[in-house]
Amino acid sequence: MEFKGKTVLVTGASSGIGLQAAAMFLEKGATVYLNGRSREKIKRVIESLDGLPGTALILPGDVSSVKQCETMINHVEEDGRGLDILVNSAGIWVEGDADRATEADWDSTMNINAKGTFFMCRYAIHLLEKSEGVIINVGSDAGIMGNKGAVIYSASKGAVTLLTRALAVELAPRGIRVNAVCPGEVDTPMQDKAIHQHGEGDREAYIRKMLEPYPQGDRARLIRPGEVAAAILFLASPAATAITGACLSVDFGVSAGY
Repeated sequence: MEFKGKTVLVTGASSGIGLQAAAMFLEKGATVYLNGRSREKIKRVIESLDGLPGTALILPGDVSSVKQCETMINHVEEDGRGLDILVNSAGIWVEGDADRATEADWDSTMNINAKGTFFMCRYAIHLLEKSEGVIINVGSDAGIMGNKGAVIYSASKGAVTLLTRALAVELAPRGIRVNAVCPGEVDTPMQDKAIHQHGEGDREAYIRKMLEPYPQGDRARLIRPGEVAAAILFLASPAATAITGACLSVDFGVSAGY
């Protein structure tokens, strides 16, 4: 897969899946806008990617703000490079029993995971129509099946699942493909934060509990960010031209059943 001559925008590109996807697109020769809330953090990330064949560009902004979503897309349009691929990877995790959830938990999670994903898509449609481009949303196994103790997160990623499918149907006549990747437990800084907050000081025990439902049993492990990023690049490639409206599970089969 080569992406030379293609322009890509990756939200949440300062770490985890977003960073790995941005790096892989750069390796394939693409021009990549790396989005994150902190300009300085994104700048450091881009410096760490120096030497890759593609062109990395800073695009700071907070996807939870509709106005900033619009501003980011306007900036890309004004640059004149067009837009071929939008990867919505920005996201946050929240867990805890439903009867202890707060309005702040709900608002922050839905604003980033669901609202941010939608409005980045919404403002990018006119650019992607010109390029017959692709949207790839980062969903979750929690958007396919409910996760006990993560009801708000599940709701936000469930929104991403059906948003992806509905947009795929709506935008198909305009030449735009829309798909999602739905990973299980991925070894990312977001996961590390969850372990720190809820693992009660025992990282290994927390991870074992997370992986209990996985059909691999003792062989179960966390998914690597690069394994999810590889699926993103496939869905963005010409090899996936016939695929739209798909929510591709990258989860070792945990969402397949039991």
